[in-house]
Amino acid sequence: MSRMMEEIREQPQALRRTFEAERAHAVEFKKFASRRDFRLIVLVARGTSDNAALFGRYLLEITTGIPVSLCAPSVHTLYGARLNLRHALVIGISQSGEGTDINSVLKSARKQGAFTVAVTNEAKSTMTRVVDESFLVRAGRQKSVAATKTYTGQLLVLYLLASALGPHIELESVSEIPELVREALRLGPEIRGMVERYRYMRQCAVVARGMNYANAFELSLKLMETCYVVAERFSSADFLHGPIAMIERDFPVLLFAPPGKTLKGQQSLIKRLKGLNAETLAITSQDARLPGVTRVIRVQGKMGEIYTPIPYIIPGQLFAAQLAEVKGIDADRPRSLQIVTQTF
Repeated sequence: MSRMMEEIREQPQALRRTFEAERAHAVEFKKFASRRDFRLIVLVARGTSDNAALFGRYLLEITTGIPVSLCAPSVHTLYGARLNLRHALVIGISQSGEGTDINSVLKSARKQGAFTVAVTNEAKSTMTRVVDESFLVRAGRQKSVAATKTYTGQLLVLYLLASALGPHIELESVSEIPELVREALRLGPEIRGMVERYRYMRQCAVVARGMNYANAFELSLKLMETCYVVAERFSSADFLHGPIAMIERDFPVLLFAPPGKTLKGQQSLIKRLKGLNAETLAITSQDARLPGVTRVIRVQGKMGEIYTPIPYIIPGQLFAAQLAEVKGIDADRPRSLQIVTQTF
């Protein structure tokens, strides 16, 4: 078994550890945040962590009403811009806590009046030393180059932060996520039976919207780095504004179609893709109706749309890891990559 697959399977325990260890911290941070007038949240990340940040943007804006910006690190590191960050909460997200550019932004933001928070898997990292406060992902050491358990751990911490900054995320509901992930892992054999069909896939599109939009980025990244598939990712709304023109017979489109506000749009898109003779694979709920879909992966368990992103990425991780295997690619040694990438 690959290290990547081992870490995929560790996620229920890792998520439970993270929740139990950081729950009280989130409650205390809520008291602190109530005394601060945060008018802006800025998220700073790279790579897989940047996909977690994209999720955080949706989650935090929807549940707190505070505007959220995704930082462009080059604004700070290359162009030396000096921003007015008073009343801003700046959150750095990094598996290793050693991203040079991310830590540089956090240092700069702190000097410019922001309150800074780290979300990292490494308690003794540089990142934890340059910020005001740290929330730790308790995933254990990451050995796989392709991040899985640290990505979902970062999402879980963002739920905890959302619960501290607004009234709409319930800690009881967050506590149910590890068990929903355990249930999603049971899809492994079913997905293993599907991936042979995609052995020769060289390109595809991954499409989502809303709360699962970040998962489209994350699944496409996993397909690119572990399977060498050119995986383009789109919002389903943007997809209709031009990229749909590339669809031809048997072109593979992977879709996230959870219950909730985005489902109707995904159903309509699937019908249109059927008319174009595309190959569609949807990750959806146990009872969703998706007329015209070619293949479907159904995530079991009842959950509101806002809590679907962590359970819904699990089938995507399993798909990427098992597709790499059938392609004869070592997912633990993707060419040209290493766990920590330094940029500035």
